[in-house]
Amino acid sequence: MSLPCEVAVFISNYTVIDPEVFKLWVDGYPSTEAVNILHKKESKLVPNMPIEILAADVLDHYRTYNMFEKLLHYPVKLQTQIAFQLKSEIRNFLIEKYYDLDDSVVREFLGKKLSSRHRKDLDEVSEKTNVSLKSCRRQFDNVKRIFKTVDDLPGSVVQNIKKHFLLPDELAKKYGAIVFIASMRFETSKKKLHYLQFADFFKCAISMMTTWTNVDSIGQPDHDDTDIDREFLLELRDLRILLDKEKEHRHLVFVQIKSKLLDRSYSEFDSNFRVYSRHLINLATNLHRTKELRNFFLDLNEKFIEPWHHLNLSKADVVLFLTAYTSAALQLECVQSNGEVKKIWNRYMGVVSECLSRMYHH
Repeated sequence: MSLPCEVAVFISNYTVIDPEVFKLWVDGYPSTEAVNILHKKESKLVPNMPIEILAADVLDHYRTYNMFEKLLHYPVKLQTQIAFQLKSEIRNFLIEKYYDLDDSVVREFLGKKLSSRHRKDLDEVSEKTNVSLKSCRRQFDNVKRIFKTVDDLPGSVVQNIKKHFLLPDELAKKYGAIVFIASMRFETSKKKLHYLQFADFFKCAISMMTTWTNVDSIGQPDHDDTDIDREFLLELRDLRILLDKEKEHRHLVFVQIKSKLLDRSYSEFDSNFRVYSRHLINLATNLHRTKELRNFFLDLNEKFIEPWHHLNLSKADVVLFLTAYTSAALQLECVQSNGEVKKIWNRYMGVVSECLSRMYHH
């Protein structure tokens, strides 16, 4: 007499995603290499685990990921398609990982046109950054795709990226900064700037996008944060009035910092105050010119970063000087009595101070 047997069967059409395998696929590892990596890891947990079973599983995942890769190019389509049933949290994970960026790789893209010619040179980027060629190509294509999609769209670039590519906030900001730098055509490739990392340019770009674009329209549907406010750039010429108050300005600065700096640092800032001050104000009054704006980072490096390095000033001393220099100007009667000049000064020095403190690696 046979005993009754109960069998529980569960059928699901949800696409199975293995986060670890997907990450290896995104990072550009061939399936054979992915199998070896996972086998070494799994063997510690399951001794004598047959590699053939793992290889079959990895190959199955790789086939699935290759099939829906085109949908990842347009995440909104991935959200609405029915071929692959994905839970919302899994879909968000796939999009975020696929559009993830290696800062070292992105740094190599800055200042270059996103053309097929530069795509062919990605083997050099791969060798320099120690990131797989396939991953470099994925990142290059993602940057190019996002740039092409949002470059001419009205409104905030970050919000447009979030809307069209469903990226989380921080990742959307990274792409937004890349689009901004490319749109403004900032010089970032000169040899003197090679020491700067993507994180440095990112912080500077976000500061500009927040402060130097048309701030009066922030929050409005048509706010464009990839184009610097041209009226503001012209208004910066009003800062020339500070040149006539140089002695008074200098006195107010050193009243603030004399007791906070070592004698050597104090002496260096004291003897070079006129040079630094004139560089800062002349930079401001010329930013309305296209060439001067494009060379913004180069000018900061040549006129400030290199001399400070030569003098071996500490970063803390640099920040202290910039803070005092900014606040002291606000005490001048010509600035205090003119609300517009005060606003322009704060708007200008806020970004310049942020950029100089980021760019000064000591």
